[in-house]
Amino acid sequence: MSESSRDTAQGAGWGSAERGTYQQLMPHHVEKLSWLDPRILWAARNGVLASWFGDPTGRTRSRWVARRAAAGAPADKVIRREVPDRFSFMVIGDTGEGDASQYAVIPGFLRVSGGTEFAVIASDVIYPVGGADDYGPKFFRPYQDYPAPIYAVPGNHDWYEDLGAFMRVFCADPAPLDAEPAPRPFTRAWWRTHLWHRPRPADGQRLAEAQELRGAPGQQAVQPGPYWAIDAGPVRLVGIDTGLLGTLDAEQGAWLREVSRGPLPKILITGSPLYVDGEHHPCAIEGGGTVDDIVRDPDHHYVAAIGGDIHNYQRYPVDVDGRTVQYVVSGGGGAFMHATHTIPRVSVAGVTERDFRCYPLRGDSLAFYSRLYGRRLRLRRFFTLTEAEATAVIAERLGIEPARAPGPEVRITRRTRLVASLLGAGGRPDRTSRVRLPVRKIYTQLFSPSSATYSPPFFKSFLRLDVTPEAVRLRCFAATGNLAQELDPPVEDEVTIPLR
Repeated sequence: MSESSRDTAQGAGWGSAERGTYQQLMPHHVEKLSWLDPRILWAARNGVLASWFGDPTGRTRSRWVARRAAAGAPADKVIRREVPDRFSFMVIGDTGEGDASQYAVIPGFLRVSGGTEFAVIASDVIYPVGGADDYGPKFFRPYQDYPAPIYAVPGNHDWYEDLGAFMRVFCADPAPLDAEPAPRPFTRAWWRTHLWHRPRPADGQRLAEAQELRGAPGQQAVQPGPYWAIDAGPVRLVGIDTGLLGTLDAEQGAWLREVSRGPLPKILITGSPLYVDGEHHPCAIEGGGTVDDIVRDPDHHYVAAIGGDIHNYQRYPVDVDGRTVQYVVSGGGGAFMHATHTIPRVSVAGVTERDFRCYPLRGDSLAFYSRLYGRRLRLRRFFTLTEAEATAVIAERLGIEPARAPGPEVRITRRTRLVASLLGAGGRPDRTSRVRLPVRKIYTQLFSPSSATYSPPFFKSFLRLDVTPEAVRLRCFAATGNLAQELDPPVEDEVTIPLR
C-alpha cells in the first residue's frame, strides 16, 4: 500500500516532479472556470434569487417526478439491481469542472473501481450551471472508460437551469417542462421569473454525440427521477435531491419517510452533508422535521449518510442511541478544493478531534492556500508556508497532535502565525475571539470559492464501498495529480461499518 498524507509529505503529493497521465485524457481546449468572473456569477444567480424571492424547486421537482411517473417510472422510485451479496460501488462528489482538477481523479478512479457494480455522483455533476453541452467534456468524456452504470443526485449547480440537462442524461426525459402560468405583476414570484436564468435555446445540440462516449450496454441506467433508492444485495441506497437551498419539499419528504422504513440497512446519498466543518446541518423538510430525524430513527436502520457540495473529505462517527452512524462529506471529485484548515477544533455531537477525519489534512490545506495566494498577490516570500510550517502552526492553533509530524526543526514564527490568521485557519473553541470569527467567515465565503488551481497536488478524493452481509468497508482514496498517487492511489481514511 502506498504512503498517504498521514505518513509523509511525499505521500501527500508535495515535492513530486513527475506529473500523472491525466493531461492525456483532457480535451485540447479547456476553459478555465473562475468563480470571480462576473459572467459566471450572473449565470449562477438562481440560488440567490431563490433565497430572495422564494424557492421554486419543490414545485418544479414535483412536475418532473409526475412526468416520469406518467412515462412508466416505478411509483416507489426504487431501482432493483441484481447483484451478489458481496459487491462494491463507487461514490464521487462534485465532479464537473472539466479542468485538470477533475481529470486528475480519473486514472486513480479507474484503477480503484475495478469490479464495482456501479458508481454514484453525489451533487453537482456539472459546473457552472448544469448546461447540457457541458456534459460532453465534464461527464461523458472523463468517465467513458468506467464500464458500469453511473447514477447521480443533483446539486445546486445542476438546478441552475431547472434540472433540464440532468433529467435528459440520467432520467431519459428529453423535453423541457411546459411554462407555468405567469405570476401577478410585481410580486416576488414575478421578479424571480423575470430574472431567472434559463438554458440557451441551442443548448444540448452536441449532447447526442457526447452520449456515444458512454454508449455500451453495461454503462446504461435510467433513474426514476432526481431522487431514488437502489436495492442492491444486503443494503438500500437512498439518494435525495436537496435542490438550490439544501432542503426537501414535502412530497419528497413523505417519500423519504416511506422508503426508509423496514429492517434493510441503508446508506443515504445527499447533495448537502448533514455534518460538515464541525457543524450539524440536519436539512429541513417542508412541513416539519428534518432529514437527520429520519436517519437517526432506529426503525430506519441507517448506517451512513454521505453528502457532496463541500469539496473535500470529512468523516464524523456520531453515536446515535448506542449505535454509530458515519456521517461523511465526499465532494472532492473534481471541483476546486474547499479548505479544511478553516475547520475549528471539532467538538460536535460527541465527535472530537480524536474521532474526526479529513482530507486534505489541515496543514496541507493551509500550505496549499499559502502558495496559491502568495502567487496571486505576488507576495510569495511572505505568504508561502512549507507543509511542515503549516502543519506545526495548525497543531498550535487547534491544540492537537498533528496527523503527520512536522519535524523537530520547524519553528513557528510571528509571520507563520500571521499568515495562518489571514488565511482563516481555525482555532480552539475556548480561544475563539470575536475578531477571529469574522476573519474566518470572510475568508471562507469570499476567497475560498475562487481557489481553483491548475497544478498538483490537487488533493482530490473519491470513495469505494465494499459491501458484505455483515459490514460495509468504506475507503477514501486520494488523487493528487502526481504519478506516484495515480499508479497506486493512497488510502486516506478507512472504516468498517457493521450491518448487523
